[in-house]
Amino acid sequence: MIRQDDPAFLYFPDNYRWSMGLLICLSGAPWVGVEIDEVNRVGRALLDKVGDDEAWFAEWNRMGDTVAARGRAAEAAGHARTAGSCFWRAARYYQTGERFKQPRTQESMDTYAASVALFRAGAKLLHRPRIEPVEVPYEGASLPALLVHPDPEATGGKPAPCMVFFDGFDVTKELQYGYGIPDLAARGIGCLIVDGPGNGESVRFRNLPLIAETERYATPVYEYLAGRREFDQKRIGVMALSLGGYYAPRAASLEPRFAACVAWGAQWDYHAIWAKRLADLDSGKVLSLSVPPEHLQWVLGVPDRAAALKKLEGFRLDGIVQKMRCPFLLVHGGGDEQIPLALAQKCFDAVGSKQKTFKVFEREEGGFHHCQVDNVTIGVHYMWDWLEDVLKPRS
Repeated sequence: MIRQDDPAFLYFPDNYRWSMGLLICLSGAPWVGVEIDEVNRVGRALLDKVGDDEAWFAEWNRMGDTVAARGRAAEAAGHARTAGSCFWRAARYYQTGERFKQPRTQESMDTYAASVALFRAGAKLLHRPRIEPVEVPYEGASLPALLVHPDPEATGGKPAPCMVFFDGFDVTKELQYGYGIPDLAARGIGCLIVDGPGNGESVRFRNLPLIAETERYATPVYEYLAGRREFDQKRIGVMALSLGGYYAPRAASLEPRFAACVAWGAQWDYHAIWAKRLADLDSGKVLSLSVPPEHLQWVLGVPDRAAALKKLEGFRLDGIVQKMRCPFLLVHGGGDEQIPLALAQKCFDAVGSKQKTFKVFEREEGGFHHCQVDNVTIGVHYMWDWLEDVLKPRS
């Protein structure tokens, strides 16, 4: 349960998941123009329906439809920037509503497909930073990704550093773009945001379930970037958020060519996390989850909890992160209710890198919650400053 004295903006104070879901949408405001009035209108419509995920999906869809229509009208009138801004907001509203939809339906899949198309349409109209949709070859298939090019004025035309940015447990490449990526590009660092197996388009449209062996797709992603002339293959790093606190450290530990690693939120033993969550769920306890618990079986592509727990046995970092050698940053909220701070400390202590930094955001400074969802800006500024110091985009 959310603490009653919590200073964060909690729209639904008695429902952790809904409060965090609304914050995830709203936190993109500085970078994709989310409008607080539109978010508040959705929130007000849901105040007497808290916990009803069908109502959540319907209200966010309604706002997405309204803003998308506004964007199409602006585009027809020749107002490209207004249109692009509307398309990005609509995409975020659609994906905010779709995140809680379990089981998925044809309607929810159509909504998600529309959100991806709208984001791409917005990217074509809003040219800076330049966003290039790409496909990364992966085991006979490919992974969809957004390549956000660095500002050429910040790189001086030289090969630039680039970060690979994997999703978490339930977010997407479009949502993650709204987590400060334009600011990273302005600093001269590119970013390849990837829907890996189990995430975004990969799980919805390509039948690619979540796997423990992150290196299986992290290495092809590294090699894709290393093969592009605009990037410096010796300054390619990897980062991810939430469950990505497992993906990125594992990738950097087992693919030694990565030049830096950022874990935006810690992980240690994801099997143990879910074994406790499911036991608590059975005992009637209220869980601090970001999505419905059924999401676990869906992303793993398994029929039941027992099969999910069996697959999660591989999601452990002990014995892996001790092999990491590149510079490492771990950022964690001191009040993270999903992953305890003690586990973050355990992960940090085990990492083998000589150059490593552990930043904990406390209650009064902000960024206290999971992945700084209560103040994404403070988390972004800390991470991007660290990456500037490590990857040296102007060198």
